[in-house]
Amino acid sequence: MVQTPPSQGSTDQHKLAPTAASTEQYKVEDPRAEVQALVEEPKSDTDIDLEFLYTRDIEFRQETIYFLVVDRFYDGDPDNSEGPNPELHDPTRQEWGKYWGGDLQGVIDKLDYLKNMGVSAIWLTPLFEQVEELFIESAAIHGYWTKDFKRINARFIAADDNPSLNKTQDEQNTVFDRLVAELHKRKMKLVLDIVCNHSSPDTGGSKGELFDDGVKIADFNNDERHWYHHYGEVQDWEDDWQVQNCELSGLATFNENNTEYREYIKGAIKQWLDRGVDALRVDTVKHMPIWFWQEFNADIQAHKPDVFVFGEWIYSHPSNDRAVEFANHSGMTMLDFGLCVAIRAALAQGAEGGFHLIQEILDQDHHYNGATELVTFIDNHDMPRFQSLNPDPEMLKMAIALIMTTRGIPCIYYGTEQYLHNDTDSGNDPYNRPMMDKWDMDTELYRTIRLLSGLRRLNPSISMGSQWQKYIAPDIYCYVRRYRDSLCFVALNRGEAITLEEVETELPDGEHTCVITHNKYEVKDGKILDLHLETRGVIVLSHVGERLKGQTIVRVQLNNVQTQLGERIVVTGNCPELGNWDISKAYPLEYINSNTWFAEILFNESAGKLINYKYAMLREGQSPLRENFVTRRWVIASEGTVKWRDSWAPGRES
Repeated sequence: MVQTPPSQGSTDQHKLAPTAASTEQYKVEDPRAEVQALVEEPKSDTDIDLEFLYTRDIEFRQETIYFLVVDRFYDGDPDNSEGPNPELHDPTRQEWGKYWGGDLQGVIDKLDYLKNMGVSAIWLTPLFEQVEELFIESAAIHGYWTKDFKRINARFIAADDNPSLNKTQDEQNTVFDRLVAELHKRKMKLVLDIVCNHSSPDTGGSKGELFDDGVKIADFNNDERHWYHHYGEVQDWEDDWQVQNCELSGLATFNENNTEYREYIKGAIKQWLDRGVDALRVDTVKHMPIWFWQEFNADIQAHKPDVFVFGEWIYSHPSNDRAVEFANHSGMTMLDFGLCVAIRAALAQGAEGGFHLIQEILDQDHHYNGATELVTFIDNHDMPRFQSLNPDPEMLKMAIALIMTTRGIPCIYYGTEQYLHNDTDSGNDPYNRPMMDKWDMDTELYRTIRLLSGLRRLNPSISMGSQWQKYIAPDIYCYVRRYRDSLCFVALNRGEAITLEEVETELPDGEHTCVITHNKYEVKDGKILDLHLETRGVIVLSHVGERLKGQTIVRVQLNNVQTQLGERIVVTGNCPELGNWDISKAYPLEYINSNTWFAEILFNESAGKLINYKYAMLREGQSPLRENFVTRRWVIASEGTVKWRDSWAPGRES
């Protein structure tokens, strides 16, 4: 467990020479089409539309997220680069602590490039207005030193755009609004990075000066209304009180007990949602108490029920009780640092335990109520890039293939597909944030991400299913993803070429084609005999079963039920889809892990109606064990896809 958090709003010192970026137009094709010929899938009249009517819990598991630092992605509008303070802009791109010109027009210009790669959601660093001063030779290029949560950073929009969120709320005519429109036109989603824990550090005597659409409302150095904590910096990272109340890297830390502050921050974020933001990534969540996040998420999700939210609990781990409590009870999921660290150790740093380190993390998935919704990654803006640890492009490809096919929602750090990295100072911040300089759609990794992103949308076992280890050694990892009659078999080899005598795949007998290499593999009795794995080899075999089609699809998730071998979970209720209380006709759920059961249920006859339901456990040779309470109730949406997330109520025999 790392005790000193990396720079989520800490210092940056930067250096890199400018490079030209291509402005060519990209031909956009559905990445699923390329995978289609390689997997078995029944013909379908229509794809399931995930833009559904109403939900208890938004579905985001089929997305592929691309995380970019706006200032370092692409300069689409040179006229805005100097911003309010030209001294903070370095047109030569030699000073790593200054702005280099990336903006929202640059993101728009490259949307087709990203769409063609299979990216379906783009996570942008914060777009709020920042302090326009240096702090330890660094400007707020990262976006985590906010001055006004209701204004857009003028460096990211057109020079003649009004940065005021309030004043442009009705017109919605800024570059930001055009970005939202262009994303949604491509059926892509916008993830906005937000900061609730702090505002700005001391920049020349000014600290924590906060504005409400241009009107000053708080000042750390003159804090008459108690908007901030004043306890100094964290000294002991094992002391939870200090972590939640003291300062992180000298940043003015908000006082969450102040109702004025809470209304301000929630009101500001709601305005961004009203502008079309689809999801939120929340910074530094471990530094605020869980009750704040519960209130925040309750209000935000009441305002926009279909918003997906995930938080950054720095270096979270499934053995950390507070991190797990946050993931299960805060109202949002989180970035999976535990898996990230294990992947970096096994594949980038050559740890002796190898793939066992990764499996040890996955073996603890039962701690989470939503392990399949954790956001997975291999590097980000607060740690050296993967290739700064290991320059081997084949090992990078294996790490990407792993997060694209294992449980969770994969997130790719910008430029990874172009092997972007700068190894100055071992690639530490700020050298992990170089300027994007290539847009080659023919790199092996670009194509791999495209293929696997398409596969994630085609094969529900990858996004929603369980994971079963089939072979593991320090250098070799084989696993199966399983959901209903859809399967995906993955084999990874970090070592030299080797042939395995026999590997269980669960795939139907016959010939199967690797999605990545197009090599053919024969399956007999569910097994591949003499499976040859190339040096740094990756094999992905997919079988897609019958797809669910109906008026309304309910994705049911049940947690906190401890089942033994042979026990099964069903859901029954007062409607024909759930057996009309006939336990023998109840709908079966699928085992995901020892804490989670899941299923998709088609509702046609009962769509749009109020139903009652409860869960039951079927046990060999014993009476069913039903939940011990009256019933759950829910109005089934008239159409679309919705999700239930329930916890088992300890039952009694019937």
